Amino acid sequence: MEQKKTTSQRKQLSNSKPHDSGSKLIFGNAELCSQFLRNYMNIPLFENIRAEDIEDLTERFVPMFTEERNSDTVKRIKMSENSTFYFVSLIEHKTKVDYNVSMQLLRYMVYIWEDYEKEMERKKKGVSKTRDFRYPPILPIVYYEGGGNWTAPCNIRDRIFFDEAFEPFTPKFFYKLVQLNAYSIEELVGKNDELSLLMLINRLQNSSEFRQLDLPKDYLKNLSENSTDELLGIIARVTASMLRHLDVPENDVTKFTEQVKERKMAELFENFVNDVDMSSLYKIALERSKWKAMKEGEAKGREIGFAQGEVRGREIGLAEGEVRGREIGLAEGEVRGEGRFAELTRLLIDAGRLSDLEKAASDAAYRNKLYQETGL
Repeated sequence: MEQKKTTSQRKQLSNSKPHDSGSKLIFGNAELCSQFLRNYMNIPLFENIRAEDIEDLTERFVPMFTEERNSDTVKRIKMSENSTFYFVSLIEHKTKVDYNVSMQLLRYMVYIWEDYEKEMERKKKGVSKTRDFRYPPILPIVYYEGGGNWTAPCNIRDRIFFDEAFEPFTPKFFYKLVQLNAYSIEELVGKNDELSLLMLINRLQNSSEFRQLDLPKDYLKNLSENSTDELLGIIARVTASMLRHLDVPENDVTKFTEQVKERKMAELFENFVNDVDMSSLYKIALERSKWKAMKEGEAKGREIGFAQGEVRGREIGLAEGEVRGREIGLAEGEVRGEGRFAELTRLLIDAGRLSDLEKAASDAAYRNKLYQETGL
């Protein structure tokens, strides 16, 4: 009965916008989580941790998560027959540093210890008040995906006034910072596990970085051949998320992720540029050009409308001139802009200059420079 009530309360208190990020998928999987603890924490006690030693308690602690913290996870990990510890991961997707994560972690830790105390009290009433009762250790980490450096202090004392004067009376703990961009590609490839590939994918910020990611074929071949279907599925989902972030068309996203599931990751990374549907790239560039031309035509129309309106009379001119100016500007701007940029797009694709095409779509000065270069 109590279990049903607790489940009901969880549903009521659960977050309304769960974030299915790459990091959430990583720490939601026991095998990847065990890889993380074994290979990335440099703690000897974790050398023999396996997936079966990890119990996910995230749902149990949903009430303590705030709306923006709905990707955080809580694990209970068995180290030996009679000893466990808790692992709390705060996942930071934003490039903006959250300076209050140390306080959030402290709240989590107190909440977890209170829950542990209640669990032990249910097994043996009064045990928490005995001399030998101990609370389990908690490993708090912050997993930061942002492109910049993490500048928040890792010690909670730095968030307290007069911390030195009140040192004996102030809580003190550090959280472990895992900053993706602090790892080199060589370091991650050297780990030779699925988690290293996911971390490499999660740190990519744009399509150029993806195209320049020159991973060893043996590394990708090993992961393709030896990963479980479950882990390949997670790699496919994280890859799909990254490709959508890079504005890759959905049909190409599907094609690439199928290559992951078919254990062809080497081909996926090697042929990324060649496999992209050029017509899809053209459509993306054309849509961007059309939107920009429309804005330019609208601005030109306003200028014409204002000039004519002054001559024919302020009220009539503003009304008729603005309408006519917008129509003329939009028509001419769209036709000229689309035709000119379409021709530039064709020339750049034929020349294999995709990076110039991508830059030209968003940089007017660079686009004009290419127009002069190509004689358009």
